Amino acid sequence: MRRRRAGALTPYFLVLPGGLWLAIFFVVPMAVMLSVSLQTGNVVDGFRQTFDLGIYADAITTYDTQFIRSLVFGLIATVTTILLAYPMAYWIAFHAGRNKSNYLFLVLLPFFVSFVIRTVSWKFLLADDGILLGNLKDAGLLPADFHVLATSFAVVAGLTYNFFPFMLLPIYVALERIDPRLLEAADDLYANRRGVFGRVVLPLSMPGVFAGFLLTFVPATSDFVNAYVLGGTNTTMIGNIIQTTYLTNADYPLASAVSFILMAVLLVGIFLYARLLGTRDVLEMSAR
Repeated sequence: MRRRRAGALTPYFLVLPGGLWLAIFFVVPMAVMLSVSLQTGNVVDGFRQTFDLGIYADAITTYDTQFIRSLVFGLIATVTTILLAYPMAYWIAFHAGRNKSNYLFLVLLPFFVSFVIRTVSWKFLLADDGILLGNLKDAGLLPADFHVLATSFAVVAGLTYNFFPFMLLPIYVALERIDPRLLEAADDLYANRRGVFGRVVLPLSMPGVFAGFLLTFVPATSDFVNAYVLGGTNTTMIGNIIQTTYLTNADYPLASAVSFILMAVLLVGIFLYARLLGTRDVLEMSAR
């Protein structure tokens, strides 16, 4: 009996360390942040708990433009990473041969450098008189007043670059796990390349696309570094609002409320995405 009880409790013991870690460093801070968002006051006079829910309505009406802009930027960057990462992951998985690890290393090599340094390097690259645009202007290929920095394109490009591996690696893993015998069977059944890809490869790789979408969309939407370094006043994202409100204005309740609203919007978006694509449908496609 004792052995049976011990065996039944073993899975719970295994998950206990991770559960405690999440409870201490995620659940507790989230509860504290929720409590702070319902307080009123200031740094000088102090904050007190008043359970003021009106701050959430004020945050939505004040920063609705930044919320929408962040979602649009994050979605565009995510879709762009899918379009760029899928062909590369496909080529590495099926055509790179023994050099798969080398190509993956080359993809990941720039990301051994700090996130901020990589973003600042894009600022130098896209500067009006920088290495790229400066030479093109000197050659007469671009007008003298042409600029990329402080535009939506620069921010989305930075987001796409910085979160590219978060999309490529899950897709690559999903493609790498496809049994080659399935492709051979499709060829034996006289399927052309388009049919093999559409009926075998793409459905079996959808779990990787699903995981890559989540890993890319969430941090890209809440990012503030790219908008701060590469953007301007018209490209401010909600992450910049949270940073300024918390660190500069010291308005902790408002910053906490905006953070909770962003988290809620992302969760709703993820659930809708899972509903439309369907995690169950993804697993069913993988099983076929």
